[in-house]
Amino acid sequence: MNKNFFKYLSFVALLVIGLASCKVTKTYQSPDVQTDGLFRDTNTADTTTIASLPWKEVFTDTILQQLIAQGISQNLDLQIAYTRIRQAQAYYEQSRAAFLPNLNANAGVTKSRLSDAQGFGMRTDVTQYQLGISTAWEADIWGRLSSSRRANLASLLQTEAGARAIQTGIVSGIANLYYTLLALDQQLAITEQTVRNWDTTVNTMRALKVAARVTEAAVVQSEAQRYAAEVTIPDLKQNIREAENALSILLGVPPAAINRGRIEDQATVAVLQTGVPAQLLANRPDVQQAELAYRSAFELTNVARTAFYPSLTISGSAGLASLSLSNIFDPSAIGASIGAGLTQPIFNRRLNKTNLLVAQQQQQAALFDFKNTLLVAGQEVSDAISLHATALDKMNVRTLQLTALERSVEYTQELLRNGFGNYIEVIAARQSLLNAELGRTNDRLQQLQATVSLYRALGGGWR
Repeated sequence: MNKNFFKYLSFVALLVIGLASCKVTKTYQSPDVQTDGLFRDTNTADTTTIASLPWKEVFTDTILQQLIAQGISQNLDLQIAYTRIRQAQAYYEQSRAAFLPNLNANAGVTKSRLSDAQGFGMRTDVTQYQLGISTAWEADIWGRLSSSRRANLASLLQTEAGARAIQTGIVSGIANLYYTLLALDQQLAITEQTVRNWDTTVNTMRALKVAARVTEAAVVQSEAQRYAAEVTIPDLKQNIREAENALSILLGVPPAAINRGRIEDQATVAVLQTGVPAQLLANRPDVQQAELAYRSAFELTNVARTAFYPSLTISGSAGLASLSLSNIFDPSAIGASIGAGLTQPIFNRRLNKTNLLVAQQQQQAALFDFKNTLLVAGQEVSDAISLHATALDKMNVRTLQLTALERSVEYTQELLRNGFGNYIEVIAARQSLLNAELGRTNDRLQQLQATVSLYRALGGGWR
């Protein structure tokens, strides 16, 4: 009997080896994508990129660093992403365990009432006691289990890349809102100082009216301009409050006031190095996430392809069975069996064909999504580079404009005091100066936020 048993096992082993030699699944290869020209008007072979810098080296304001660290540790979206990683880890561990045989223990008692014919007129009441184990193992002949494991691994890595993408968004979001608050603070200070300056101008106009150098119209118009500046203060304070509330949400805390520095003290990276576009594949989490989604879809297509081929299952059982509980451990109660079976789908109402077609189309859609994500990444880098250059150009011109306007205000006021000027020129010059000072703050904010956008677009912020 033992000899026959080993012959049986040898036959099964040879069958498994023969079937496994037939390759059904395909080997994954990274998709061929074109990265040249992704950064508009930027052509460099230098692979140095600010994306490789830790965020503490990009954002040197110690208060901002504390806020970013708090956001990374407490942000609820990031905590949710971590739970997705743990879920994907569980599925991956399950797919690894699929290569092992299952093992079940069973115990039972069955009481039967037989007819006279079934019991041959001898025994019509039968009680059977059973105790045993059973096992089954599916041979991964066509690579279904291997492909499923690789698909789950890709899904796990995808959730990890997704968490990194969320972190880059949190870092950039906190930095942008922080810089927005600093800009609003400065705009509020400029506006409040302008109101005080208008008070001086109004008093000057009143004195000139007494001296009969201007009319009441000049006084009234100067007062109107003073109120026009003052009426913007409540909106600025409301914008500050809303920015603080939004920043609090990113920090994972209830809305509250935010401690902060000054926009004049902010330092930026001296040289904004972009590296080469191909580095987006390794640095940018959402690009990695899109490629891993394609990889998972590729492996699931492999799984769907194996459904057309027979599956081999080896099963066995061993146990004790007796009609008397006292004899359950008697050697004569021992029984065992082993078997192997092939299951070949013949007709299942087109289910396998439909599953394969759907899997192939999902794989194709994932490839298109990956390519589109890479294009969008290139667009965001190009926009950030252009925005930063635009901000610098505006800041250079704005400096000249402010110098001219400051002199204009000074000259028109002097002329008016000496009886040669026009009060309308004074009002226009001071209003233009206010707009330019507010514009200078916006230019500086644009420069800071363009740096943040470029850092995030290149894939920085998760290191």
